[in-house]
Amino acid sequence: MFQWFKKKTDKEKKPAAEREEPQLSEAEKAALLEKIKAEETLLAQQQSDQEKAVSYEKIGLWYAELDDSDEAIAQLEKSLEAKLSMGEGYKKLMSLYNAKRAQAARNKDNEAIDYYMAKMDEMRNIAKKLTLSKD
Repeated sequence: MFQWFKKKTDKEKKPAAEREEPQLSEAEKAALLEKIKAEETLLAQQQSDQEKAVSYEKIGLWYAELDDSDEAIAQLEKSLEAKLSMGEGYKKLMSLYNAKRAQAARNKDNEAIDYYMAKMDEMRNIAKKLTLSKD
């Protein structure tokens, strides 16, 4: 009873590097790359900022699945430049910034820590702006 209150022992804790995350097969990676190419073709034909934002978000999320965080960040930032939103892309971008900040902290890179903290502050400001505009 009340097992969730028990403190985890060292054996139960796993460092982030040791946690197993599902790896994509080569076929799954190829399928995602095909989706990205198709969406980029569609993106070139789109006119509205809303359509562009959705496409950039999809592409960014797919790059994140491929573990290409730098390209995922670039695409998700383009999505927010086209149209501010707090959808899955917003959440993933915040997560990627936080992972980059944590990596910078492990590397004791104060400049990168500051950079990603500023990026996370920008994201919080987007959330505030969108929340206040709904009222």
